[in-house]
Amino acid sequence: MKHIKGIVDLLINEGLITKEDLELKRLNSGTTNGTIYTLLIEKVPTYVVKIDDSKIISSTNLFLTTYKDVKLLPSIHYIDDKQEFIVYSYISGDTHYNRGPKLEWMTVLIKELFIKYHQVEKDLSWGRIQGIPRKSWSDFNQASFESAQHNIGNILPMSDHNKVMMLLNKLKTSYKQEDKYYLHGDTGVHNFVFFSNRLKGVIDPSPLIGPKVYDFTYAFCSSPDSLNLDTLFSLFPLWNNSNDFTEERILDEVLFQLYTRIGVCIKVHPHDLNKYLEAWNELKKYLPSI
Repeated sequence: MKHIKGIVDLLINEGLITKEDLELKRLNSGTTNGTIYTLLIEKVPTYVVKIDDSKIISSTNLFLTTYKDVKLLPSIHYIDDKQEFIVYSYISGDTHYNRGPKLEWMTVLIKELFIKYHQVEKDLSWGRIQGIPRKSWSDFNQASFESAQHNIGNILPMSDHNKVMMLLNKLKTSYKQEDKYYLHGDTGVHNFVFFSNRLKGVIDPSPLIGPKVYDFTYAFCSSPDSLNLDTLFSLFPLWNNSNDFTEERILDEVLFQLYTRIGVCIKVHPHDLNKYLEAWNELKKYLPSI
């Protein structure tokens, strides 16, 4: 894996940057195992350098190239031949915080990203591009369920776990004819850049072959605020532009995503757990009956 000093020298030789007024700032890389730097030119953050395994860099490059016309995504400025690092534009703002209302940022997300996703060939495997190939989307969901159930344990009653398992079986029939889409795969507020309470960018793809509903419900459940039917059903018509989903189906998908989000929350951001449990207790009445 390349060292940042060698990368900077290479970028200078390529004419992308100059030595004058150049600064480097290492960033917290969050859930990735790679290393991320911001390149500042004359004190202004201008580029991001991401150093990681070549498979990760390759999949990032392919996703950003495929959706290069999506304004919410950063633009690629350089990728090395061995695909050990990538340089893309810096998007000013903050992740997580100063988001503004969920209805507003989700509306931007739907109109400027989700409805632009490409359908892919049926022979591609379901699941993460750099993860375990899955024979069906139900297999992917089953793995997510097992992980969440393990993390949640007795925080939820066993009846809730059993009802979610029933929900998975109910959803299986919907996936048999489901089209496959090329998704960002990690559309949560931790990867959304906000500036002045407005969504300005989406970063750090973890590309996924899945049903188009996944990124929508993942984003909706990625923060514990406004997890209610009024917000969901206000957003639903914007996303469901082909009218191929029912309100019952989208609610089922949100219930499952909320369950898995609780499992993630316990491990990654436990300070949000109480708010997620409040939302769960409001919505779980829509789970299948035992």
